Amino acid sequence: MTLKLFAMAASLRQASFNKKLLTVAVGMARAAGAEVDHADFREFDMPLYDADLQASSGLPKGAVELIRRTALADGLLIASPEYNYSLPGTLKNAIDWVSRSRPVPTRGKSALLMAASNGRYGGIRGLWQLRIPLEGIGVFVYPDMFALSEAGTAFTEDGSLKDPVVAERLRGLIGRYLEAGAALARLGKGD
Repeated sequence: MTLKLFAMAASLRQASFNKKLLTVAVGMARAAGAEVDHADFREFDMPLYDADLQASSGLPKGAVELIRRTALADGLLIASPEYNYSLPGTLKNAIDWVSRSRPVPTRGKSALLMAASNGRYGGIRGLWQLRIPLEGIGVFVYPDMFALSEAGTAFTEDGSLKDPVVAERLRGLIGRYLEAGAALARLGKGD
């Protein structure tokens, strides 16, 4: 079974470390046999969640597109910055809009979470916070997460990871996630 993944970095900054990390991870997942839809978070522009707006206008275009692409996937690769020990408000807002869709497109899907930060902890504190709303909308979040510390010096000019040990750790994690995600997807499809 070819696992279909939807991948996005929850950052709007062009030179985002999380975008760089996600690009590396997407390449590794594809090399391992996954089919990956690699999105830019800017594709999913949406207003702050407002139930009155939803009642009067329905779901915004950015949310509809995020819902559509998520629904086509078996699993998610998400790289997220850490803002003030938590997840970015833009990502939480997107999760809130997605949760209003019926059926909820994330239910029963798996996810691998990653973060890159210039700090010593690599964004891991934000990933722990991100797990909560994702699990709340039915996502099976893979137990292991990847945090890249000192990301400002972690990439080569061509965008690959400088440290081969770190690159191999990410490759191994992606391989294990793909196995688990494929097993979960087969269960969901009754195989």
